[in-house]
Amino acid sequence: MQTPYYLIDKSRLLANMEKIAWLREASGAKSLLALKCFATWSAFDIMADYMDGSTSSSLFEVRLGREKFPGETHAYSVAYADDEIADVLAHSDKIIFNSIGQLTKFKDASAGHIRGLRVNPGVSTSEFDLADPARPFSRLGEHDPADIAAVADQISGLMFHNNCENDDFARFDEMLRLIEDRFGAIIHKMDWISLGGGIHFTGADYPLVDFAARLKSFADTYGVQVYLEPGEAAITGTATLEVTVLDTMFNGKNLAIVDSSIEAHLLDLLIYRESAKITPNTGNHEWMICGKSCLAGDIFGEFRFDAPLKAGDRLSFQDTAGYTMVKKNWFNGVRMPGIAIRELDGSIRKVKEFTYDDFAAALS
Repeated sequence: MQTPYYLIDKSRLLANMEKIAWLREASGAKSLLALKCFATWSAFDIMADYMDGSTSSSLFEVRLGREKFPGETHAYSVAYADDEIADVLAHSDKIIFNSIGQLTKFKDASAGHIRGLRVNPGVSTSEFDLADPARPFSRLGEHDPADIAAVADQISGLMFHNNCENDDFARFDEMLRLIEDRFGAIIHKMDWISLGGGIHFTGADYPLVDFAARLKSFADTYGVQVYLEPGEAAITGTATLEVTVLDTMFNGKNLAIVDSSIEAHLLDLLIYRESAKITPNTGNHEWMICGKSCLAGDIFGEFRFDAPLKAGDRLSFQDTAGYTMVKKNWFNGVRMPGIAIRELDGSIRKVKEFTYDDFAAALS
């Protein structure tokens, strides 16, 4: 295939899915794919065999989940517009409102639907203020137990989404105990609780047995069905961004320009000022890998190689499934990466290629 393209490896995806399936069996918790992180539906066939459905952040994600991912379809949005609430309800099994105001506004429209409310427990694990759901003045969920208790008869579940890239089970356990202490009386009245995503329980060293026991204990204590909403945990380590070196320069450092752009194709890394990943990152030759857009800071990072880079060399950026394909954009009109899947038998199948017509259709 012509680069750039994202390459999803089903064998790596399967390893994550098997951990999710084990956790479901051991804990009783259900897992829903968070489409805000990964919505490449060509890979849903293998994921649907191991997960219980999908969860969303918008009307379009709700529709995609309903149409492409078998199982339950949960709807959530920071705010629903009047002209979309009917479609959201039509395409979902559960709807989770972000505020009591929205719950009240759409009380009649959602009558007979399974309803939940997002709760902001005031604690989180995010190291970035930009992604911290418990940041000061946060709009993400209700925080007052008395206010929530007053509408508890209108809902059957609560969503707590306060983990972010959390690979520390002890910290997860600590925050869950804080949630129980503050909201336990309300949780006892619910039928289901979503603990959201951001828990890296598919990591190599994560104490999965302890995690399963904690989830089961929580569910048994309160008599609720627990849901998890893995995004990164479902797809971490499963994809690469394949690129080609177009040109090399030297300006105090060795520079290699590739046929991709961190601004357009790995935007989350640029937002959080993080470097892309290349493995192995060893050797005596250090190169700065740069994107081809006109943005001066379009830089993937600095890496080490065994030999000098030259035009035509192929590079693979690792772990590029999460928050990449859902955020790719047409900045500078740079060719958008195609999407390919490496099947379990090792064959590679191209599933999407973007053209000028796609670029033009995104504008007016």
